[in-house]
Amino acid sequence: MTFSIFVEVSLRPGIADPEGATIERALPALGFTGVNGVRSGKAFRFEVSAQTAEEAHAVGQSIADRLLSNPVIEQSIVRVEVAA
Repeated sequence: MTFSIFVEVSLRPGIADPEGATIERALPALGFTGVNGVRSGKAFRFEVSAQTAEEAHAVGQSIADRLLSNPVIEQSIVRVEVAA
């Protein structure tokens, strides 16, 4: 069975996010007020062949931890869906 994997990678809480801070500072100049706590990140999508959703999640989490993120300063969230 084929599963779609979505991985969201972001900096861990407490790690400085200069890109997010720059975006947050620019928002009022574009007319967006009242926006706070902007954090930047990365997103990845790919497909995995696996027997179960749990197996696909394990593969996605392993890829996220070993290749897509730096586990020391980043955290990853993995979502799994059955591919259309």
